[in-house]
Amino acid sequence: MEHLVIIRGGGDIATATIYRLVRSGFSVLVLETEAPSAIRRKVAFSEAVYEGKSVVEDMECILVKSLSEAYEVMSSGKPAMMVDKDCKVLKEVRPLALVDGILAKKNLGTNKKMSEITIAMGPGFEAGKDVDLVIETMRGHNLGRIIEKGFAVKNTGIPGMIAGFDKERVIHSPAEGLLYGKKTISDFVNQGECIAEIVSDEGNLEIKASISGILRGLIRDGYPVTKGFKIADIDPRISEKDNCFTISDKARCIAGSVLEGILYLEQMKKEKERGES
Repeated sequence: MEHLVIIRGGGDIATATIYRLVRSGFSVLVLETEAPSAIRRKVAFSEAVYEGKSVVEDMECILVKSLSEAYEVMSSGKPAMMVDKDCKVLKEVRPLALVDGILAKKNLGTNKKMSEITIAMGPGFEAGKDVDLVIETMRGHNLGRIIEKGFAVKNTGIPGMIAGFDKERVIHSPAEGLLYGKKTISDFVNQGECIAEIVSDEGNLEIKASISGILRGLIRDGYPVTKGFKIADIDPRISEKDNCFTISDKARCIAGSVLEGILYLEQMKKEKERGES
């Protein structure tokens, strides 16, 4: 496919990019791990790994097992997803662009040899060396800025401030075990209320809400978590209840920058070819 874009990762931020690119006429193939750990599951195409398909807003992403199946899905105007964390599919296809949307805060193997155009989201990549462009993912004035040389802001470990709360918004697992939710995404929770339980050989451990607000994200039932693993996200703004099911402003901003980056590098390539001819 002439306009094929491969996206590494199908979490909520990457999903916004997938959505934007498909709507803009690109064919999109998403590569995921065997066990995605998205917190904002209601707006993450990565859920297709577990369910076979995932619908975000008005778009459906379909899990496939082969490149031929992927072509069939993409030909129908939908993004396709494959379990392929090591990008083995690149042995069979050369995409127009490859976008790293894993947001691991470090480079898990993406490099400029993978495609004519390579773009990465967030810290861990050097623009101009590891990839062509890096997109800033830190909230603030530079969110979505396209970086042609250098790095995005280093990970601070502190979430962006919302309604006066930052690190309190995110809950990490205090122990190892299997997590099971006691509340559902979009529920209102009070500070100190049990939202989930971690089950282990040492017994069950209640996970309590760190603040009052809307439970915006919660890792799926039965997921094996480790100590310190991010498991939940609470938004203190009660007005955000319906937005648990729609792509966020931050994600849309980053998605727009990825689209711009692809078009910009395509144009630069065409100008270079015209200059050489």
